[in-house]
Amino acid sequence: IGQIIPWNFPLLMAAWKLGPALAAGNCVVLKPAEQTPLTALRLGEIIQEAGMPDGVVNIVTGMGETAGAALAAHDDVDKVAFTGSTEVGKAIAAQVAGTGKRLTLELGGKSPFIVFEDADIDSAIEGLVNAIWFNQGQVCCAGSRLLVQESIAERFHEKLRSRMAKLRVGDPMDKAIDMGAIVDESQLNTIKELCQLGCDEGGVMWQPPTELPEQGCFFPPTLFTNVTPSSTIVQEEVFGPVLVALTFRTHKEAIALANNTRYGLAGSVWSQDIDTALEVARSIRAGAIWVNCTNQFDANAGFGGYRESGFGREGGREGMYAYMRPKDASTANDETGSESTQSPSIPSQDAGESLDRTAKMYIGGKQKRPDGGYSLDVAGPAGTVGQVGRGNRKDVRDAVEAACAATTWANVNAHSRSQILYYIAENLEQRSSEFAARLSSMTGASASDAAAEVADSVAEWFRW
Repeated sequence: IGQIIPWNFPLLMAAWKLGPALAAGNCVVLKPAEQTPLTALRLGEIIQEAGMPDGVVNIVTGMGETAGAALAAHDDVDKVAFTGSTEVGKAIAAQVAGTGKRLTLELGGKSPFIVFEDADIDSAIEGLVNAIWFNQGQVCCAGSRLLVQESIAERFHEKLRSRMAKLRVGDPMDKAIDMGAIVDESQLNTIKELCQLGCDEGGVMWQPPTELPEQGCFFPPTLFTNVTPSSTIVQEEVFGPVLVALTFRTHKEAIALANNTRYGLAGSVWSQDIDTALEVARSIRAGAIWVNCTNQFDANAGFGGYRESGFGREGGREGMYAYMRPKDASTANDETGSESTQSPSIPSQDAGESLDRTAKMYIGGKQKRPDGGYSLDVAGPAGTVGQVGRGNRKDVRDAVEAACAATTWANVNAHSRSQILYYIAENLEQRSSEFAARLSSMTGASASDAAAEVADSVAEWFRW
């Protein structure tokens, strides 16, 4: 297992990565961030003292573009687990594509912090302080987008500014300090550049008159107002103590604003109406949603994101499964027997085939002709075996819109959903010979292999 961890929580991230991997019986090469390698090396000493066999845990320090890239590309690495920026995550995904390596990515975020008019404002403000200014905002799930209902926005912003003015910035080793230093000068410059861009695009930046130390990479808590949902400061992850504020009128507008991002890592909803809070929480496309709290984690619950916040989970059963593979349940063919390599013929319409041979697609519960009206030939080893519609962007858009509109499926109880899946399995089983013949004609698989694939597919449907 190759594991690459970031600098914002170097010891915690090492524990998140090493724990499940070692518990599953894997050997690991860990590459800590170049800014914070010392805790990983000290952890290596503790692992050695505990009696871990030599070679089970290996720690390699160095730059990401050299040591990290080499680790992800190594042929003997079966899985890569990465936590860090979205840009680096994309590069690693491109690097391991087609290699057969398993991959989990926990990337950046621009998490919404939604406050409704009936929320406890004082509690919400304290939660917001923890959400965005904890660890100087250098947190992947930081609540960096504040969405406040319009009726209380002015009062909320006033109280928030008053609370920001009381935050103390200084030596992080001082227990009386609320915010410490930015990790390095490079990250500090990135924060400053994004804030300047936010001002250039018309945003109003407010910073409290906080006294900053003369030496060190310090940046004051910052609030941006008068921004639009498309502003760069709203869309881009700053990874610093910078909060952007927007307003909404209805809960539907709040959901739309919350989902108006390419990320999907976390979110927080504040309301004393539990029905409203749960409805909004279910509608936000993010991996973790907190109600009337923030940054609450449970080892039994997997943590991870959607879209450009990555895929895969840390913690919980999902996190454990990421470091395991099922036992090989396949059985060897009878060495004394022989298999026919001749593919069976496809059932004809005359033989009672019920499949529609016209070039259509299945969108929104019905067969639909492609928007462009063109077809693609499906080639098999023996020649053309059929035709399908040539989909274009409009067909994809129609399919995505149909999927987004089918919200009632999520509200169906689990028993009813399982009954429908069971019915699918029964129908597929009844037509197993037909599907086996089609598989053989398309792939050239033997009759027994095609039948086995259909049987495995039926079993998978029955399992769910």
